[in-house]
Amino acid sequence: NKLKIHEVRVYIDKRDEKIGAKIRDAELKKIPIMLIVGEKEKDNNSVSIRRRHEGDLGKMQLVKMIDLISDEIKLRRRK
Repeated sequence: NKLKIHEVRVYIDKRDEKIGAKIRDAELKKIPIMLIVGEKEKDNNSVSIRRRHEGDLGKMQLVKMIDLISDEIKLRRRK
């Protein structure tokens, strides 16, 4: 919901699959940014970030990640 408020398109993969399979599927669908949220991330209000062609970028606080993605979207809209 927080991402949608900032006009970020979101798809939640709730399939009963292993995380590796979900990541592989997202890469095949050319999804540019994947946010992985497990129990640890949920408890810490953070997300693990993966970018297409870059791989795992580590964990980041949700608020900081929203700011970064929002800024990136604004820059792309200006082009």
